[in-house]
Amino acid sequence: MRTDGLTVVLEKVDSALAWAPPWLAGIVVLVGSAAIALLLYNWALRLLGRIGARYGTLPQLLIDKGRGPVAAVLLVMVLGAALPAANFSHAVTLALGHVLLVAFVLAVGWGLNAALALSATIYLSRFRVDLADNLLARKHVTQVRILQRAIQVLILIVTAGTALMTINAVRQFGVSLFASAGAAGLVVGLAARPVLSNLLAGIQIALAQPIRVEDAVVVENEWGWIEEINSTYVVVRIWDLRRLILPLTYFIEKPFQNWTHRSADLLGSVHLNVDWTVPVDRLREELNRIVHESKLWDGKVVVLQVVESIQNVVQLRALVSARNSGQAWDLRCEVREKLVAFLQREYPRALPRQRVEMDADAIRALMRNERGSQQQRPTVVRPDAA
Repeated sequence: MRTDGLTVVLEKVDSALAWAPPWLAGIVVLVGSAAIALLLYNWALRLLGRIGARYGTLPQLLIDKGRGPVAAVLLVMVLGAALPAANFSHAVTLALGHVLLVAFVLAVGWGLNAALALSATIYLSRFRVDLADNLLARKHVTQVRILQRAIQVLILIVTAGTALMTINAVRQFGVSLFASAGAAGLVVGLAARPVLSNLLAGIQIALAQPIRVEDAVVVENEWGWIEEINSTYVVVRIWDLRRLILPLTYFIEKPFQNWTHRSADLLGSVHLNVDWTVPVDRLREELNRIVHESKLWDGKVVVLQVVESIQNVVQLRALVSARNSGQAWDLRCEVREKLVAFLQREYPRALPRQRVEMDADAIRALMRNERGSQQQRPTVVRPDAA
């Protein structure tokens, strides 16, 4: 005779439902067992939540992440223990047992995925990407996110494969597939080549890190930031809030610009075309005054140079530094606007001009030719004057 408490209770419930049809009694036994287990589980969770609230946010995070998977595993185990007491027919019992086995495999896979997400969240909680100098934080976020998605894909494949292998027909198909692994492997390899190449590219990006989350990049002649790095593609948030979707292999096979690969600070350049008479020293003093009054300048680099002379103008280049790409762009716009306003206000003749020079002899010859042409014009006599 069984002495297990749950079995005894189920047997008493079964004897109390002796008047009902066997299938209805079995359903009541299973549903009642599941309801009791879930009620006890929710009570235990509330108790653990009150106790864990005294020790910070980590216990609550563990409860939130593990609530669903643990409930699923517990429910499958309770239903498996209650199934013999349900007194279903042998065929129905075998079918329900197989369903519970598949559900248990899926619940374990769900739990592994939740444990992986919890580990990544706890690890990344030490880093902040909202700081100006966030290179190390972005490095770890990128590595953890890519590896997490790769492991998630692996867990999904293993879980689905294990669940399917519990079915006899699928297991036999798998054996026959391994028997003809030459042709089948070639077909599967060709079909899965894009997925596998992106998966390997993701692992390579996680290790070598040519890009990281929130890196400022220029790809396909578009400037933006790396917003997401998924298992097969990368989302680039363009400056006007459009999204550019690119496969992972793009960042392995094609060249692109990464403005924040080594550090977040950047140099911004401002080009001005001005007249040859521009007072460069005076403009350099004004540039120093502008950047020292700006909150966007990081105090490192401020340079003004004549970099080119083109026909009627000379080209000036101002170099200024900022803490990140966004501030560098805003600082460039501010410097350009204030330098143009300074030239308009103080040195308007230094703005680009077109010069035309004519000597006195050429002017007198032009005037003589004009008078001669006027004297040679025929006199028109009107009929009324005659």
